[in-house]
Amino acid sequence: MKLSLRAALAGVAAAGVALGVAELVAVFTGPLSSPLFAVGGVVVNNVPAPVKDAGIAIFGTHDKTALITGTAILLAVYAALLGVLALRSRTVAATGIALFAVIGVVAALTRNDAGLLAALPTLVSAGAAFFALRYLLGAAVSAEPAAVGASPSAYREDGRRRFLIGLGTAAGIAAVGGVGGRLLTSRRAVTSARNAVVLPAASAAAPVPAGAQVAGATPYVTSNKNFYRIDTALYLPQVDPSTWELRIHGMVRNPITITWEQLLQRPMVQRYITLACVSNEVGGDLIGNALWLGTPIKDLLDEAQPLPDADQVVQRSSDGWNCGTPTAVLRDGRDALLAVGMNGEPLPVRHGFPVRMVVPGLYGYVSACKWITEIELTRFSDFDAYWVPRGWSALGPIKTESRIDTPRDGAERKAGPVTVAGVAWAQHRGITKVEVQVDDGPWAAATLAPVVSVDTWVQWSYSWPATAGEHTLRVRATDKDGQTQTSTPAPPAPDGATGWHSVQVTVG
Repeated sequence: MKLSLRAALAGVAAAGVALGVAELVAVFTGPLSSPLFAVGGVVVNNVPAPVKDAGIAIFGTHDKTALITGTAILLAVYAALLGVLALRSRTVAATGIALFAVIGVVAALTRNDAGLLAALPTLVSAGAAFFALRYLLGAAVSAEPAAVGASPSAYREDGRRRFLIGLGTAAGIAAVGGVGGRLLTSRRAVTSARNAVVLPAASAAAPVPAGAQVAGATPYVTSNKNFYRIDTALYLPQVDPSTWELRIHGMVRNPITITWEQLLQRPMVQRYITLACVSNEVGGDLIGNALWLGTPIKDLLDEAQPLPDADQVVQRSSDGWNCGTPTAVLRDGRDALLAVGMNGEPLPVRHGFPVRMVVPGLYGYVSACKWITEIELTRFSDFDAYWVPRGWSALGPIKTESRIDTPRDGAERKAGPVTVAGVAWAQHRGITKVEVQVDDGPWAAATLAPVVSVDTWVQWSYSWPATAGEHTLRVRATDKDGQTQTSTPAPPAPDGATGWHSVQVTVG
């Protein structure tokens, strides 16, 4: 093995030691103080909107895993290069590790509610990396031949053995530290607290009508496991309901602070509501329908008594993320909820436990604050919520859209009757018509299935007399305001994608 390769491996191993040690220290200082998560969080908060859109388009709900993996790969490349350069100068090694420490410390300290202890994982791990790299480089050099041109038998066996043992030890520290740190952190999670929650009695939702589910379409009610998740949290916030509070303040006559127990004592309702992400492409799956349990946010706002010109309700998450919702929307009588339950169980942590906002008719980026801890009444002219400075619209009404679920794009079918089916949505307006077009022929009306309310999607079906050949199927929907979805293609930014969903089908 060449010396340069051993040096590169030494750099990577030292980086592994750093990450493993950092995870162990982060058990005591908080998971977001880990340099990997801290730097990843900075990237999430500062990445341009087109890059974020591309990431979601490529990786979907796995975008955060891709980000962490990519960050780790870049760190490995940096560490390998640093190891090679350190052969010529130990000053280079110290400088490179110091740069790593500065980036990690700044990232950790600039996270929401970070204290000075947030810098500790990076500082300790940087020291561990320095000593690990120095030791491994020394072992790598000692494994060189005793003289130029010497035979392999003349290699310094002790040095080579020392290097291999050092690599193994570093790998062990990285694995034990990384896995052990994550496991210890998970033990401090709120899983047990969530399991102990007993959901309060509530006014029941209207039952799902018979026939709401169409064969071949996505399930009318999305399971908690399959419900999409798009947010900026690299590590799920662990909010203990026993210490949770919601503060309602700002431009109000009567500021309110409500505890978890007080929230559960308020009147509760259950409602089926379909949520959609503004990043959803035409025909995408970043949309889901669930049975939510919560208390009407209108009642809380009425108690707080917003001032007449407070036209924006800013919601803040425990991790610092925020969104802004029009005050009028939250007080117009729709079932906007401060939700504590989802599909008959406490909110899953990944979906906002213990409390989140659910607002029918608005994209999530302006309304669906998870892990909510604060509501501030203000004006749109005074405050831009998280996504607005990043190029997204301040208002996010959901657009009328539809999707073909069956047949899938590229599917093959036999000639004869073929069922075409899917979903359409225009939350809080409702769908009155769905039409299907085969190739460039006339639009034909599909059959709409019954729904619980205008706040959920509707399933539809159409019996297509398929003939042999290659065919293009398109779908469009019309809402109860008489607006038919536009055929003009547009990307998700700045206020939601548009266009007709189409699939190619081969009929034999």
